[in-house]
Amino acid sequence: MTNAVIQQEANTASEIMSLEEFLNYDDGTDARYELEDGRLLFMPSESEVNRRIACFLFAYFLQLEISFSRLTMKTEVATQGRRPSVRVPDFMVLTEELAQAMEGASRSIVMLDMPSPQLVVEVVSPGRQNEERDYSDKRSQYQARGIPEYWIVDSIQQQITVLTLVAGLYEEAVFVGDAAIASPLLSQLGQESDLTAAQVLQLGSN
Repeated sequence: MTNAVIQQEANTASEIMSLEEFLNYDDGTDARYELEDGRLLFMPSESEVNRRIACFLFAYFLQLEISFSRLTMKTEVATQGRRPSVRVPDFMVLTEELAQAMEGASRSIVMLDMPSPQLVVEVVSPGRQNEERDYSDKRSQYQARGIPEYWIVDSIQQQITVLTLVAGLYEEAVFVGDAAIASPLLSQLGQESDLTAAQVLQLGSN
């Protein structure tokens, strides 16, 4: 079954879904989905570029002595707007409180009644719709969810956008080349060496 057919069937199968219906949804395939404003959104296979960037960030933050239980890839995050959404970020850093709340869970998902992740990272995939989701839709949803820090890693435009929550709204800073990434979390961790945009993005040019 092709990706296009799976997405078409997903669109037909679900007009509007509740969060509970999404969590219980099973189409009998190994296909992965997000919930976007109450509608199923098929997720194609991960690109190697995205996987490598997410793995690099996992390893980098692990070296900063963050517990591995607080580092995760492809954990779902429930958000609530006019309709429910469930996103699947490429990488996240959890707070200690959230890691404890998720311990022993049968599904790796940050529910609405749980604390927010400390950092969420999305690696932009090719295509205008993917770009709009990461820069606009997810930005609004993560802001409303109260996530303190959101990184958009764009290997296509060769830039990293760091969004920091200030008084309920995201403030934006863009980093390119050898510019050191200014991040509240990195400052809090007091890392000895600066992480630059080039260090992360060079993985996308191999």
